[in-house]
Amino acid sequence: MRVLLLGSGGREHALAWKISQSSQLDKLYIAPGNAGTKEHGTNVNLNITDFPAMKEFVLEHKINMVVVGPEDPLVEGIYDFFVNDSELANVPVIGPSKAAAQLEGSKDFAKQFMMRHNIPTAKYATFTKNTLKEGYDFLDSMKAPYVLKADGLAAGKGVLIIDDVKEAKKELKSMLSDGKFGKAGKQVVIEQFLKGIELSMFVITDGDSYKILPEAKDYKRIGEGDTGLNTGGMGAVSPVPFADNTFKDKIENQIIIPTVKGLKAEGLVYKGFIFFGLIQVKGEPYVIEYNCRMGDPETEVVIPRLKSDILDLFEGVASNTLSERDIQFDDRSAATIMMVSGGYPEEYQKGKVIYGLNAINGSLVFHAGTLADGPTVLSAGGRVLAVTSLGKTLDLALEKSYGNIQNIEFENAFYRKDIGKDVLV
Repeated sequence: MRVLLLGSGGREHALAWKISQSSQLDKLYIAPGNAGTKEHGTNVNLNITDFPAMKEFVLEHKINMVVVGPEDPLVEGIYDFFVNDSELANVPVIGPSKAAAQLEGSKDFAKQFMMRHNIPTAKYATFTKNTLKEGYDFLDSMKAPYVLKADGLAAGKGVLIIDDVKEAKKELKSMLSDGKFGKAGKQVVIEQFLKGIELSMFVITDGDSYKILPEAKDYKRIGEGDTGLNTGGMGAVSPVPFADNTFKDKIENQIIIPTVKGLKAEGLVYKGFIFFGLIQVKGEPYVIEYNCRMGDPETEVVIPRLKSDILDLFEGVASNTLSERDIQFDDRSAATIMMVSGGYPEEYQKGKVIYGLNAINGSLVFHAGTLADGPTVLSAGGRVLAVTSLGKTLDLALEKSYGNIQNIEFENAFYRKDIGKDVLV
């Protein structure tokens, strides 16, 4: 099988690493990839939302399957582009249709979907520039803290949690009237704040059946003790000790099954990963958000625990035979620590030489933001590397990842030293 994988981050490196192990693989291309993905396939310079250029590449290189890493091509309609083109229709795309990708592309769409299918989530209301006054009234009716979410994709920066009602009103105006988040903030969802502990669940589905992947917990804040600015994710652990079988059964019955059935009932074609961003409140699960792809850095901690052939699963998705495919997991715990550029998530420098990648022992290093300059690897993003380890216990996995991080150096490198500490039992 000849596969084209789209994306350039740690998620895509983890997927490339796993796809490259498949007995069904003949050739793997990654667009655009990074310094790490080139160890597992051929990086190609393609814009992942330039679908006509992608068509040319797919036909020229006789690609049999396209695996989509990030959300942008999905929300832009890559699945539909392939299905509706007679020359591409027989090349499966692993990812949902444009309509189904609205689960991530529009917070308001996702909320309405959850309401229609009785999926537990926070109380909410949606506002536009024309209903700003009603938005102020809604904030007055709520208790602090106030959660404001830009409706569209805002590169992970579109969610604000504010303690003061005056400040919340000011931010609402800034989003709706002053274009703080551009077109992503043309609508704003105001949501009840849920206090609890978060975790992420993932399924892969062919639209009829689904397989549940291991759960994970990621750490979004830049500072230790979950302080400071939000980031794309500073690390992750899997499994999550507090997510016992009883709790996971609640998630499956109250959230996963109604989501998969709801998508089918509404005629929303979904063939790929569904990410459930969840929060446990007094023992009950609630959905905070959906993503229409795997998370990052969660992929780097979950995929190493997948023992099955991932291309076999993708083939099951493409042919609607996922229910017949076998899925197995490594029982060991996994821990991923992100190394980031100094200054991230605000201003940071790129182009720093990375040393020590050959000195890693017993861990996996997934490249999140790198590029190759000959044999030299340079930093090329805010999040640079994800160091993942497996261990009999979470403690041992963390010890291994933190031990190997000591071998890696680049100027102004930073990482959190408390990943996973809050869930150790």
